[in-house]
Amino acid sequence: MTAVRNVLVIGAGAAGTATAILLAEAGVAVTLVEINPSVSALGSGITLQANALRVLRRLGILDDCLVEGADSARVRLRAPDADATVLAVIPEKLPEGVNLPPAIGMYRPTLANRLVERGREVGVTFRFGTTADTFEQDADGVDVTFSDGSHGRYDLVVAADGVRSATRARLGVPATIEPLGMGIWRVFAPRPASVETGELYYGGACYIAGYTPTSTDTLYAFLVEDAQDRSGLTAAEKVDAVRTLAAHYHGPWDEIRESIVDGDGIHYTQFEKHLLDGRWNHGRVVFIGDAAHTCPPTLAQGAAMAFEDALVLAELLVAADRVDDELWDRFHERRLDRVRVVVDGSVQLAQWQLDGVRGDLPGLMGLVAAVTGRPA
Repeated sequence: MTAVRNVLVIGAGAAGTATAILLAEAGVAVTLVEINPSVSALGSGITLQANALRVLRRLGILDDCLVEGADSARVRLRAPDADATVLAVIPEKLPEGVNLPPAIGMYRPTLANRLVERGREVGVTFRFGTTADTFEQDADGVDVTFSDGSHGRYDLVVAADGVRSATRARLGVPATIEPLGMGIWRVFAPRPASVETGELYYGGACYIAGYTPTSTDTLYAFLVEDAQDRSGLTAAEKVDAVRTLAAHYHGPWDEIRESIVDGDGIHYTQFEKHLLDGRWNHGRVVFIGDAAHTCPPTLAQGAAMAFEDALVLAELLVAADRVDDELWDRFHERRLDRVRVVVDGSVQLAQWQLDGVRGDLPGLMGLVAAVTGRPA
């Protein structure tokens, strides 16, 4: 018997949908509320490393993702010079016996839709355009009032509602969200034939200028600059800003730059970090994904950590017969230190770039790979 029979999930991002799928598969009645009116996925592309793919396989959507995404098993490093000189090709390697690609690139909205479709297949009830407003807890459950005036009672509430979690704020759970001084432009664009794999350019007008294939004919391009307030730009001004930065880079960038014409498909966010250093649960409400931790995308592990949170939480809930301190101790024991390594490593890499220093990148990458290479 599972520790829960009736669960509310708040947020239809990676952490929330994955949790809902895994619990519903185990026979739990799951309702997922999402404040947006439909499936939403900000950003243009995503890199999914092997630890994320491991969870996608458990969710039953890996094969679809492999077909719809693109191989990203190696990274080519180029110089920010007129010839886009190739400096190195870094192959991704996994331990022997791991039957997964090292990484793939994928269009974010496609991944989001696959997760929701899978959730519906296994019986998750989705309520879009709705969120939870108030919570009243007792020893056995949580009474919830929703934004549409309806009510519900649940054995557990999973708050996966993002870095600025409204649930966290309503419950008075403190979180320190720190800006890192970098901002990233993300663009979904056609994939030139010359782009065979992901490529990175370090230095020049940006800290990083790169792109990752997301399908046979599309890619996700990104440019990292000093953080700025870009919120007031029109669509045309976004196109101009991105093309101006991209003009400093060559090779495939010359073709990619010319294809960037749709400002509505360009997204800009600033790098931030936070980690709930204490318990991630507040009674029978538990925070996962960005609601519990976030880091800059320098190691491409944000979604993977969210998926892992979901997997570990679901495993523990299905294996236990009650929600108690022992369950939460086991959850934190499996998640906190592992997530801290990824958050600290991602922040360290960003800080080296901000400071203009050459840190021990192989050592840092090796440390993170050793941790994330083990099952969560």
